[in-house]
Amino acid sequence: MSDFDDSHIVRPDLNIHDDKENSLRPKFLTEFQGQSHLKDNLSVFIETAREREEAMDHLFLIGPPGLGKTTLAQITARELGVDFKVTSAPALEKPKDLAGILSTISERSVFFIDEIHRLKPAIEEMLYIAMEDYELDWIIGQGATARTVRIPIPKFTLVGATTKAGTVSSPLISRFGIVQRFEFYTTLELSDIVCRSASILSVDIDKDAASLIASCSRGTPRVANRVLRRMRDFAQFYKKDTDSTPHITLSIVKSGLNKLQIDSLGLERYDREILKSIIENFGGGPVGAETLAISIGESIDTLEDYYEPYLIQCGLLQRTPRGRVVTQKGYSHLGLEGKLKHENERFLF
Repeated sequence: MSDFDDSHIVRPDLNIHDDKENSLRPKFLTEFQGQSHLKDNLSVFIETAREREEAMDHLFLIGPPGLGKTTLAQITARELGVDFKVTSAPALEKPKDLAGILSTISERSVFFIDEIHRLKPAIEEMLYIAMEDYELDWIIGQGATARTVRIPIPKFTLVGATTKAGTVSSPLISRFGIVQRFEFYTTLELSDIVCRSASILSVDIDKDAASLIASCSRGTPRVANRVLRRMRDFAQFYKKDTDSTPHITLSIVKSGLNKLQIDSLGLERYDREILKSIIENFGGGPVGAETLAISIGESIDTLEDYYEPYLIQCGLLQRTPRGRVVTQKGYSHLGLEGKLKHENERFLF
């Protein structure tokens, strides 16, 4: 017997998934890592709705991209034992698109609308009646002979997800009986997610390697899984025995992160370019979102939804009434303390 101590290695758990190609998304609430307060509440709402054999109340999910809103919507449907229909607000161009979906869903189904803040007004107004009365207003005929007919639809659960809760209209938000907000994940929670994903991918990973991946994943499971897949590629490429299972070590993760240009805080190249652009082109700020987006060649939505939340969470960027400002910590992280402008010091924390 070998005296090699492998207690630091997280082994694949064959009871989780046999098919390596299965999605890394958890299938049930018990598999969903993190967001414990949200899960605890949701489990109560699901169980009671299931016991009453009623459609669960409408659910509104708020949070940055990649935190698990779509996954949780799928889990909700699975836990309720009902059908799951999914679309995104931009895909609903006309009221008839929404009517086509709602008129064909089955009783108690979960209907998920992603990016619900982008609904068109006419569709949103149709949704009000559908959510409250489980009916559709439909106009038959034209001109003077036109009349409105209300068509009953099955009782369903609408799950709406948004990254911009502030842009969702109050009448729409008020029709959701359950409102849940996602928080960024801790390093420990992300480390557990990385280990679980590694087991699904049949990859051995050292615990310290999983922890480093977690700490560089922007508090986001989607990023953690993406980085893990790349580390799996590096581990497979550099392994000596072609028949052995890829083994992700701390040294492989450090080397891989360097190749991917991901730094110790998990910042990617574009994150650093945003900070450098504000410092070098706009004197550290303040600068408006539109001007900043143009300067780095990104859309405002991508800037505000993906990059800014993490930069603000890390304390590298601050939003002020006049625009975005790089903080003292942001200058220090980039090694640009010498460029700190005296006129901006009142904004820095």
